[in-house]
Amino acid sequence: MGRLLIKLIGLILLFIGLYFFGQNIIFVSSYYSYFYGRLPATASVLATMTGVFALVFFRRETGNLGWIFLGIGIVLVFLSGGVILKPTSLCNFIIAFATLAAGYKLLNEGRINF
Repeated sequence: MGRLLIKLIGLILLFIGLYFFGQNIIFVSSYYSYFYGRLPATASVLATMTGVFALVFFRRETGNLGWIFLGIGIVLVFLSGGVILKPTSLCNFIIAFATLAAGYKLLNEGRINF
């Protein structure tokens, strides 16, 4: 029972850290009047979908190919201008990073080494 409680606390801390990081990220869409303006956005969606599909359904067969497609998709999202990062305070960043790291350590190892 104790191990399950520790993993639950780690999962909650992980989601709190993601919430604090997610407050400063804005995803936008805009209309482009020319064809090539939509190409990075379309390619980012297709690369991300391919990467997730490969990681979920063909993990053994594809190896690292799914991670490569996922990384390409994330880079193309930023290149398409669809993500705006708002400025954040140092305190908010430290809280977000600390809860994210502590949640990850509790979820994977069940303890935090100081």
